[in-house]
Formats: sequence, structure tokens, C-alpha cells
Amino acid sequence: MAVRQQGLDRSIGIGAPKSGEATATTPSPRKEGKSTSPWVAAALVGVSVLFLIPFLWLLAASLKVRSEVFGPELIPDPFAWSNYSQVWRIAPVLRWFFNSVLVGALAAGSVVISSALVAFGFAYFRFRGRGVLFGLVLATMMLPGAVTMIPTFLIWDYLGWTNTQVPLWAHNLFGSAFYTFMLRQFFLTIPRDLFEAARVDGANYLQVWWRIAMPLSKPALIVVALFEFKASWTDLLRPLIYLSDAAQFTLPLGLKTLLDQFGAHGIQAWELVLAASVISTIPMLVLFFIAQRHFVEGISTTGIK
Repeated sequence: MAVRQQGLDRSIGIGAPKSGEATATTPSPRKEGKSTSPWVAAALVGVSVLFLIPFLWLLAASLKVRSEVFGPELIPDPFAWSNYSQVWRIAPVLRWFFNSVLVGALAAGSVVISSALVAFGFAYFRFRGRGVLFGLVLATMMLPGAVTMIPTFLIWDYLGWTNTQVPLWAHNLFGSAFYTFMLRQFFLTIPRDLFEAARVDGANYLQVWWRIAMPLSKPALIVVALFEFKASWTDLLRPLIYLSDAAQFTLPLGLKTLLDQFGAHGIQAWELVLAASVISTIPMLVLFFIAQRHFVEGISTTGIK
């Protein structure tokens, strides 16, 4: 009875704290972040330096004169900046650069759209045999690329698209098993109620995918785009198979041409080959640093469920 009376008194204002009167509150516990151990930080710095050493050597060697390219000195003396200008004169590096950007952008964009559409189907719809079908999709990753290389070439040759850049990216229009798996895992972390609410509002399945699932999956989509752009940027095999016109070359195939001309079987102007290698490496470093926040977020959230 006393407890009920006390609650009644408070409900009508009796015994309630007055304005300006201090009230006793229980302080909430503060969460203190764990500081990184100095040993862990030192280990990370050491590993980072080990990974940077090859690139630093590449950068230093590209600025050396021909007789000192493989010398033990890390700092060039003198700095041969003319190596870079000479590379631009002897080869259409700018053309190869734009070809790589175009092919990489088309490859990344097409695989993001196609893989996200397939992944949404596996994440949203419930149907008999879904797990078996998804397992078959994943099983395609077990096929070596050499198994499908010749049939794929025959298809593109029949279509008349050899010696064009289309085979370098158009295969991504059919999706990727690996990216489908990544995006499906991310879609599973999105509350299903959001999709159902959109359906109640009259959205069809494509609208639910495009207007709800895709915007909420931006970090994962950026990771997929970065992965595929990097894979396309460094791909040598497909351009080597399909391209014969130097104007269509991408940077990896262009580097292969320079290596044949100025490498061990050529005049051995290694400083030019290394300068071209630096030119092809720097754009990927810049792209990663620009999208680093989204990249880390997408990696940390993909595959939670």
C-alpha cells in the first residue's frame, strides 16, 4: 500500500523534485578504449616498412642513370628525372593509361550491378533449392581460368569482338561468384522490415533493390568496385589474348611491350621500364587512399551474418 501511495503521490505532483532542485542520478559507466601496445605498434610499423621497401626501391631505381639502376645506393645521385619524360616520348603511355581507366571503370561498374542484383535475389527471396543453387554458384569459383579460356575466346571471336576492349570487361555483365557471395552476406545484415515496408508502399522488387538495398550497401559496393578495378588494372592475360593493336593496349600490356623492347632481351634500358612501372602503380595507391574509409568499412561489415 505504501508503494502504491508513493506512486500515486508522484503521479499528481506530490513529492516531485522542484524546478532547480538537484536530483541524484546514477552515473553511467564510461567506456575506456584500450590503448595499443607499443610492441604491437612497433610490429605494425616494421611490417609496413617491409612492404614499402620494394616500392621505395622501384621509385629510387626509376630515378637513377642507366649504369646505376641496380647499384646498392637507395638515394639516386644524380636524380635522372628525364627517365619519366623519355618514357612519355618513346611510348603512348597516356593512351594506355586512359584505356586502362576506361576498361577498369566499365569492368567495375558492370560487375557491381550484375553481382548486386544476383546477390539480392539470394538474400531476399525464399524458395526451394535456394541453398543448392547458391552452392552451385560458389562452385564455379573452383573452375580454373584456363578451363574456360579457349571457349570464351571462341565466343568473342564468333561475335567479331577480338582486337577490341569489349572482352576485357563485358564478361562482368554476367556477375561474379565471389562478389555475389560478398554482397549477399552484406544484404543479409539489412533488416528485412525495410524491404517489406517498401513493398507495402507499392515498390516492385527492382525498386526495392535499387532504392533500398543499393544505397544501404554503399560500403560493400565500393569494396567490390575497388577489387574489380584493381584486378582489371593489373590484368595482363586478357589484353595479351584479345588485343593486337597498340592503340588498344592497357597499361599491363604496354609495360610488357616496353619490357620486351628495353628489358633483358632488348637494349636493357631498365630505368625506362621501372619509370613506366611507377607510373602504372601510383594511380592505384591514390585511389586506395581516397576510398580508404569506405574500403575499411565495407571489409569490416561484409560477412557479419
